[in-house]
Amino acid sequence: MGESRTELLSWLNDLLQVNYTKIEQCGTGGAYCQIMDSIFGDVPMTRVKMNAKHEYEFIANFKILQNVFRSHKVDKPIPVERLVKCKMQDNLEFLQWTKRYWDTNFGGQGYDPVGRRRGAPTDTPATIAPLAPSGSRGGSAGGLNAGGARAGGRTPISGHRANSTQPNELAQNLQAQLREMSTHLEGLEKERDFYFSKLRDIEIIVQQQLETLEAEGKDDPLLRDVQKILYSTEDGFEVPDQAAVDEEETF
Repeated sequence: MGESRTELLSWLNDLLQVNYTKIEQCGTGGAYCQIMDSIFGDVPMTRVKMNAKHEYEFIANFKILQNVFRSHKVDKPIPVERLVKCKMQDNLEFLQWTKRYWDTNFGGQGYDPVGRRRGAPTDTPATIAPLAPSGSRGGSAGGLNAGGARAGGRTPISGHRANSTQPNELAQNLQAQLREMSTHLEGLEKERDFYFSKLRDIEIIVQQQLETLEAEGKDDPLLRDVQKILYSTEDGFEVPDQAAVDEEETF
């Protein structure tokens, strides 16, 4: 039923004046935010990092999108933990839904995407892989190969074989260190995803409970405090911008 990848990318690039080549690039969250801005005109685009390259930046963008959905009563769950992995199928499905929502709600008004994001760069990673542990491993392998080539180049004569053990030992030590660091990084990523999932569950429960109370004309200060903590700003999680001071929501 939905548009093809080619059709979606053509529509997206035309609407936002960007140059996306893969659906996976939408996993940074920036494009989704600006599509909603073209409809509502009130997304704090100065806080959206259109050239996000790390997963924590992707999550910050999706926090802004969640706030937009909440303020405009958009009844659509955002599968953040799947979208930020920048997998094609997850983002294709969400982009197809977003396009249908845009078709229904866009009023046809003029929209200046570059002006709204104040000329901010939009270059997402060429190879989408947030925090890229596999890229680190690939880079490590490349470094080791390069080291091997240099070691071989410095010992062209068999009379210096004894000296070649030093580069060999160094390469083995580096390889062991890289394996250890890679394992440690994977462990940290699993731990991060585990706690993010827990926080997301808490956020949904708090949000649902507050909506129920609001419908009954009630409020819960404790839940409001919990929600405030969930949405509070952490130093280093967004690029400081003087123009963003007036905007309200952040990660």
